[in-house]
Amino acid sequence: MTTSVVRKPRATLWLLRVLLTVHVLAVLCQPLLAGLFLSGDVDAIAVHGTVGSSLAAVGLVLIAAALLYVLAGRGGLWILPVMVALFLVEGLQIGVGYSRDLGLHIPLGVLIVTGSILLAAWSWTPWAARPRRRRTSVPAGVEGVR
Repeated sequence: MTTSVVRKPRATLWLLRVLLTVHVLAVLCQPLLAGLFLSGDVDAIAVHGTVGSSLAAVGLVLIAAALLYVLAGRGGLWILPVMVALFLVEGLQIGVGYSRDLGLHIPLGVLIVTGSILLAAWSWTPWAARPRRRRTSVPAGVEGVR
């Protein structure tokens, strides 16, 4: 009798948790920095731009961490396209911010903040630690039978 070992995403999940937490903290600084700028602290906009641009680098690292989580940790497949989408949206946000299109920059920022909070919160739940289900093999000719 052989027992199969179920690999859970441990180290890869911890890496993802740490990175998502750092990411969400940086994202949460953005509205605060924008508010400081609007209240008269003109230097805050430079920090806002620097933090925003650094989020692109963090986004690339998050994609790598999600890839490790999926491949090595057998985590859920859905996280990888979500991380790619987050990276692309943040890139768009950077461009829109530098072009000063606040009509798109502000709602897109709200979307990024909301999504980042949800992702970081998910990473600390028990669902994130569950391994991806293995597909069971179906005998030939049986797949259409109910």
